[in-house]
Amino acid sequence: MLAQGALVSEMPFGHEPRARDFPRRHRLISGICAGVVVVEAARRSGSLITARFALEQGREVFAVPGSPLDPRAEGSNDLIKQGATLVTEAADVLAVLRPIIGTPIELRAEEPEAPPPPAEPGAAERARIVELLGPTPVPIDDLVRLSGSSPALVRAVLLELELAGRLERHGGALASLL
Repeated sequence: MLAQGALVSEMPFGHEPRARDFPRRHRLISGICAGVVVVEAARRSGSLITARFALEQGREVFAVPGSPLDPRAEGSNDLIKQGATLVTEAADVLAVLRPIIGTPIELRAEEPEAPPPPAEPGAAERARIVELLGPTPVPIDDLVRLSGSSPALVRAVLLELELAGRLERHGGALASLL
């Protein structure tokens, strides 16, 4: 996964995200991790759902403390009270995970090598994507599927249209022309 990345889902391609599906997503996220770091979580937060699943799956749970006066930190502060490892720097996480993973994990001062940027969309690809758009919001997944272009190229065209003031983004990963 480090070298190539991964796509993990229980939902079919093109499935519109719904709030009730998020706990399933949190279970998958915690399941593929050695540990979960909760940076900021209100008392009722998806991050706390992920932390609960992590505990059930035998994963490490870490939490960054926040101000006791900030409601956005109530959940992460409660995790620390319940025994989560308090984190103030990356070394706190590494100290716990090194023996679990069994391989050296080092902090790098330099940035990891980034993958090459996607190729510029050609005029034909741009036209094909714009043709699929109209005043009615369209799921971005559908634009990828119907255009036959890569997700990166579709996003690039949508960004160009948005910067030109010709595109409106809607909730639920929808977009339409203005």
